[in-house]
Amino acid sequence: MDVCSVECVRCEASDTDEVVPYRLGKRHAFFCREQCEREGPLSDIIHISDARLEELIAEDVPYIDLTTHILGIGEALGAMEYYMRENCVLCCTEEVARMATMLNLTVEWFEPSGTKVEAGRSFMRVRGSAANLHLLWKVGLNMFDHYSAVATKTRKMVDAAHAANPMCEVLTTRKSTPGNRDLLTKAIVAGGAFPHRMGLSETVLVFDNHTRFMTAPSGATGLDAFIELLPQIRRRCIEKKLFVEAGADDARRLVKAGVDGIQFDKVSVAELGPLVEELHGIDPHVALVAAGGIRPDNAAEYASTGVDGLVTTSCYTANPVDMSVKMFA
Repeated sequence: MDVCSVECVRCEASDTDEVVPYRLGKRHAFFCREQCEREGPLSDIIHISDARLEELIAEDVPYIDLTTHILGIGEALGAMEYYMRENCVLCCTEEVARMATMLNLTVEWFEPSGTKVEAGRSFMRVRGSAANLHLLWKVGLNMFDHYSAVATKTRKMVDAAHAANPMCEVLTTRKSTPGNRDLLTKAIVAGGAFPHRMGLSETVLVFDNHTRFMTAPSGATGLDAFIELLPQIRRRCIEKKLFVEAGADDARRLVKAGVDGIQFDKVSVAELGPLVEELHGIDPHVALVAAGGIRPDNAAEYASTGVDGLVTTSCYTANPVDMSVKMFA
């Protein structure tokens, strides 16, 4: 690929950085060489099945578009553009483009997920019959409204955290809206965050609800039993990191015992800063993440304590972005 002096659509690298083109319909999008080109478009990272997209179409059009049919306009040819009414971080254009293809529409161009789009700017254009344009209209708009909102809120939180501590990442929990984890995961990734835990099969995270069932050979129970049994537990998860959710006092004991990481539950910023320094003094390699009540408005404060990550659910609840479509006959 030829090197071009333009702006990266994902991280907005300036024209002093090398960026390379990536083909999107009849238009090129551009990603910087160092990171975003390696990541590529989010459609290459997160798989949303055709069956999932067909289900979303069927939810909006279970049988027939009655209005278009009654008006007798279905066979007329035209085009449709989606555009923003407010600034946002875009999400789900790849999926809506696939929906357009499923509906026998031609996708002329679209901006990739993760692109920062300004108010008034169009970000996707499709063409085909009026019948099929109207089939795509609202289902596409609903996806853009909601998942771009999540991506936008996520980006605000990531930017706030990185401004205070560039080494602190935003991590989203598995407490997403039931049935929407796939698309919500894409949205938070488009906003620059990372999934903290996709499900129970993925990571080892010990809560007090687990340890209260534990009893050691010595008769110790609860957290005491966990610490006593830690060598055996570690052998069972040799390929996984062992994290424990804990408060300040228990965290000290657990780091001394040799766990891989601590997830702090609702520890205040004032207490967290000195505690992070103390625990890194015990084990410089222990991973420390903060959880509980972390939002975009306080992310910078928590990140400034020196933790490695901020675990949050708040990104999933965002007011829909204001956007619309233009139809062309």
